[in-house]
Amino acid sequence: MGNPLYDRLFGIHAGKDTPFLHLPDGQALTHAGFLDMAARFANALTGLDLEPGDRVAVQVEKSAEALALYAACAQAGLIFLPLNTGYTAQELNYFIENSGASLVVCDTAHETGLAEAAQRNGARLETLNSDGSGSLSRRALGMLPAFEPAHRSEDDLAALLYTSGTTGRSKGAMLTQANLLSNAETLVQAWRFTNRDVLLHALPIFHTHGLFVATNVVLASGGSMIFLPKFDLDDMLRLMPQATTMMGVPTFYTRLLSDNRFTRELTQDMRLFISGSAPLLADTHVQFEDRTGHRILERYGMTETNMNTSNPYDGERRAGTVGFPLPDVELKITDPETGETLPDGDIGIIEVRGPNVFQGYWQMPEKTAAELREDGFFVTGDLGRFDEDGYIHIVGRGKDLIISGGYNIYPKEIELLLDEQPGVLESAIIGVPHPDFGETPVGILVPAPGETPDIDAITVRVHHAIARFKHPRQLIVLDELPRNTMGKVQKNILRENYKDLFAKT
Repeated sequence: MGNPLYDRLFGIHAGKDTPFLHLPDGQALTHAGFLDMAARFANALTGLDLEPGDRVAVQVEKSAEALALYAACAQAGLIFLPLNTGYTAQELNYFIENSGASLVVCDTAHETGLAEAAQRNGARLETLNSDGSGSLSRRALGMLPAFEPAHRSEDDLAALLYTSGTTGRSKGAMLTQANLLSNAETLVQAWRFTNRDVLLHALPIFHTHGLFVATNVVLASGGSMIFLPKFDLDDMLRLMPQATTMMGVPTFYTRLLSDNRFTRELTQDMRLFISGSAPLLADTHVQFEDRTGHRILERYGMTETNMNTSNPYDGERRAGTVGFPLPDVELKITDPETGETLPDGDIGIIEVRGPNVFQGYWQMPEKTAAELREDGFFVTGDLGRFDEDGYIHIVGRGKDLIISGGYNIYPKEIELLLDEQPGVLESAIIGVPHPDFGETPVGILVPAPGETPDIDAITVRVHHAIARFKHPRQLIVLDELPRNTMGKVQKNILRENYKDLFAKT
């Protein structure tokens, strides 16, 4: 029966003395050394009476040991539950309780704050720090560097990833071994990864982007990673000549472009830059290509599915799109009301089906039934359309759709127009309550560095460009847009902040 996830991602590197992790202190950890570390952790976990299928909730800083803990859970058949390092103890209590975690692993600094929550939910508490120290590491040090993988099938759960929870309680997406494996192996082929690749890795590993995309792709291809604790501009510029690939969020690329040291010469040995987790501005695409000669490859994925689409490795990487469905992934655009497939060009809800699609939401059968159809299609909640060449455009989230006076307004259309205006770096369109129209669009503008947008002039241009019912009722200038840790604009915060803008007094 074996253990497909461990065997095909980790175990295939047994005995390899080639580098796997290039660490911040200049040391390198080989594939074999990493597997020894993972085996020690697996022995420590089973020594705590954990059994296959138990959940391990992990809120720790990025480190080689933290990654080894993920590998150990795969090896021991445990369900890995990575948690955002920004969550408070109160937020963590929900995840611990909802998941029924048997073990909680946290930084020593948070141990006191989590002790009560762990005890109340019957979970054991261990620590693991960014420098590799902690109670779990001490347990692991005394263990053998060998572990017989637990027998698991491709249908067994490998991870539980909670959605960001911008509306209501976060939902735990159940991902199987097959979900993770199929996506990693597909992306290796789509993005041409080999054992010669060195990935510049500055993403967090509590999120699907940094863990199940970046890390799994490198493992599946046998490559290596420059494993940075976080994005640091100086470190990125210093280490880029040693890398061949990079995965990042849009803010990574805008910060690189803000520094004159980021040049064509610096990137001459890079073969691929990938962006995701949030939309990349078309202007960033253009600036990046002008500066480096490279065209960023944008793709589209989410917690419940990992990656669904990608711009082509060979061929046109079209700005403002997320490319085409990946091999074995089916994607269709459907009517939000009827579920019927819409013609190309029409905007509707994106639905996907494939081996990458999750199994449902943990302990939420009604929510699962509402979003995961019987035929296997997952209703993503994202609005999109196919263009005439088959490229997929993401228009926004279904919940961001504005219905004003009975008319549907898609924020992305207005945002693209606002982003083109002089003095505007980026924008966000939100719907706020309105006494006459139900809701109405409001535009939030972020000024370009050193510039001040001319609101009156922008208003005139917008009024000439789009139908009256789409006109933002007000334009507001902010220094920056609120974003989550992966760079996505948190429109729910903006809607809350401006919900009373047109309230009758």
